[in-house]
Amino acid sequence: MKWLSRASAIVGGVVLLILVALTTLSILGREISKIGHGLGDTWLGNMLVASGLDEIKGSYELTEAGVAFAIFAFFPVCQFYGQHATVDVFTSALPRRAVSWLRAFWEVVLAVVIVFISLRLYEGMQRYIGNGETTLFLQFPLWWAYAASVGAAFIASVTAVYCAWARISEAATGRAILPEG
Repeated sequence: MKWLSRASAIVGGVVLLILVALTTLSILGREISKIGHGLGDTWLGNMLVASGLDEIKGSYELTEAGVAFAIFAFFPVCQFYGQHATVDVFTSALPRRAVSWLRAFWEVVLAVVIVFISLRLYEGMQRYIGNGETTLFLQFPLWWAYAASVGAAFIASVTAVYCAWARISEAATGRAILPEG
């Protein structure tokens, strides 16, 4: 699980880096085009417009799909290392055993929620496969973005179920299984 959760996060990170580069290039292209048009009928303006530099067509669509994938790709590593946001104001005074059982309970709840979201995402993908809807500019089928997110959500679900089992085992035995965040 450790390897799988880290690999998922690395892939999500690579996707985000690509999206940052894509967005940066798109913004630069758009600004160069605006400058060229703003300079009017001058040699520099004509040269900038003739260069064909402009924003990257469909960059919004790719960013939307990529960020959705990356969110699901980061869930497993957050889950495995217990790095989701917590509020420990009331639980810090509880005995260690009570905190372990409380943590196990919330880990099970989170696993159920992640599996539920993953199943709903899969059902949404099935609908888009059936209706053939595509994106506006690039015209790629919407289900492709869903499929990428479903793959990452599947890894998140497997990790969440494993972590729920591990937290219950930790609470029952008092032995650490998962790394402490």
